[in-house]
Amino acid sequence: MTPHNDNKCDPVGWGVLSLPMHDPRVKPLLEELAVEYTTRYGDLFGSGGAAEELNRYPAGEFAAPHGALLILQEDGETVAGGAFRRYDSSTAELKRIWTHSAHRRRGLARVVLAELEAEAARRGYRQIYLTTGPRQPEAKNLYLATGYTPLFDLDADPEEIKHLAFSKDLGSIRA
Repeated sequence: MTPHNDNKCDPVGWGVLSLPMHDPRVKPLLEELAVEYTTRYGDLFGSGGAAEELNRYPAGEFAAPHGALLILQEDGETVAGGAFRRYDSSTAELKRIWTHSAHRRRGLARVVLAELEAEAARRGYRQIYLTTGPRQPEAKNLYLATGYTPLFDLDADPEEIKHLAFSKDLGSIRA
């Protein structure tokens, strides 16, 4: 695999797939997330670490009609993805937003966010809720740059907050 360092998202040769959690094309997302969580957090959130976090929710919560798991593929390779599940009757909760380490800094996470937001709006959700960890400043900055409202004090120490929560109104998203 040749890493892409051109800092752009070129839509030629890629597509968005809605898949079940057990599909083999989802495996790269889950494997690299486990490494990422373990590297950044160790056992900060408990002795179960990354495995516990990745298995916290049953796969069915990310399936229709209340959830979705989307993968962005480029030339047949899984390069980014994310999911949402029902948080409440009007709110979808984003989970597992990920970009392959060899494909970062190309705007792929923004594409994934936009696709998840549009799908959530099509499913009737009016709002998005999400949390990210204190050791993921890239994620925090992405959510702030894409119109998410922080539900925490931006001046507080992220390590003390632990779960950085955000929300976004989907009113402007076309279903």
